Amino acid sequence: MLPRFITKSIHAYLDYPVALGLMAMPFLFGLGAGNMLAFWLSVVTGVAAFALTVLTDHHLGVFRVLPYSLHLAVDGLVGVAFVAAPLLLGFAGIEFWYYMVLGLTVLAVVGLHKPDEEPAVA
Repeated sequence: MLPRFITKSIHAYLDYPVALGLMAMPFLFGLGAGNMLAFWLSVVTGVAAFALTVLTDHHLGVFRVLPYSLHLAVDGLVGVAFVAAPLLLGFAGIEFWYYMVLGLTVLAVVGLHKPDEEPAVA
């Protein structure tokens, strides 16, 4: 079994730069030349990820109305969608690898999440 070392705090620090990267990287990498869905999937996911982070109940959340467990579940679904997208939508070249690498990375981060310590019962 792999050691789980990505804490809620580490995850929170990753969320904002990842969301901004998802919005910026399609422009930087020229995604969408082969399939415009490759461009918009990342941008829209980045906007949604930013909103999710703002609303998540962790120390960097602004409104803290969504439980962290929901945030992790959504991240897991995004990872699966990013791995499936190039296969289902026929992405090729940089678009294929962009989504495959990001999807596998998101799944690794979610899979390596260290569960919060349960408070001791008196």
